[in-house]
Amino acid sequence: MTAYRLLFDHLLTRTDPERAHHAGFGAIRAAGPVLARLPRHGTPVEAMGLTFPNVLGMAAGFDKNAVGIDGLAALGFGHVEIGTVTGEGQPGNPKPRLFRLPEDRAVINRMGFNNDGAEVVADRLAARGRRGTEQGGPVLGVNIGKTKVVPEDDAPAVLADYEKSARLLAPHADYLVVNVSSPNTPGLRNLQAVERLQPLLEHVRRTADAVTSARVPLLVKIAPDLSDDDVVAVADMAGAIGLDGIIATNTTISREGLRTDVATVEEIGAGGLSGAPLTERALDVLTLLRKQVGPDLTLVSVGGITTVDDARARLDAGATLLQGYTAFIYEGPLWPTRILRGVRTP
Repeated sequence: MTAYRLLFDHLLTRTDPERAHHAGFGAIRAAGPVLARLPRHGTPVEAMGLTFPNVLGMAAGFDKNAVGIDGLAALGFGHVEIGTVTGEGQPGNPKPRLFRLPEDRAVINRMGFNNDGAEVVADRLAARGRRGTEQGGPVLGVNIGKTKVVPEDDAPAVLADYEKSARLLAPHADYLVVNVSSPNTPGLRNLQAVERLQPLLEHVRRTADAVTSARVPLLVKIAPDLSDDDVVAVADMAGAIGLDGIIATNTTISREGLRTDVATVEEIGAGGLSGAPLTERALDVLTLLRKQVGPDLTLVSVGGITTVDDARARLDAGATLLQGYTAFIYEGPLWPTRILRGVRTP
């Protein structure tokens, strides 16, 4: 057991999860300039016309407001996906809204897309400037979602909301992600139905093309709770409209198979579950997607990747890139390096 695991299990689990996140992220940002001098690990990956420094990225949700991109890169992440950013800034759901399940190496969150909004984040990215991988920066993904107050059943309003985010943020992104799969914004997952999703993605595509001189790759992030038939439908739609990739998967609303006491889980209540319990379903969705889309479409696998064996299994199943979040919380700052060294060494 690592020193971090001992610290986490015996001390950090006693602190409020959201407060601990902010403190830990602050430390990462502060240490970024020192960490940036350390050697990098991993082999470059070519995908979507981009060169990723390595296969592993930080998933959306950790850096919602683009405040610590370079600190995360210094820890070894080859790409960082910020957000989810919404058209309008919003505080998210009431606290407490982030809960650890240490027995399951999992987290339940109902953050509710708390973020500063597209205008503020765009200004922050403009001030940071473009820092390509040749300058030691990561590939930058920008994940956009629906503002909570925008009615899900008002199609023009939904399109306008995503359009605002895409218009402001696409010029700063190496790739853009449409998030329709968080369980914490009412009605959002209804947008995963292909008849709703396709016009949304096509609209975001047109918007991004209108504000950028070079084409910005566009991906969609889907939930693990989709049926297999719906996963296939999304895969087929991706091919039909020329989508650049699919990120699979987001958090789950399922609570099946948890070791944590049932009463504790019920007391926590609603929210998306992430971490080790997603391992099997995320791998199944990835396998199904790769079979359906063929060898060329970029597939980013996320959800339940904790060990080197988990990472290798995703790559063997056809993942182009990997992302993590919850395992980073439980395993600590050396986790990216361990994964990258492990997948490089047979």
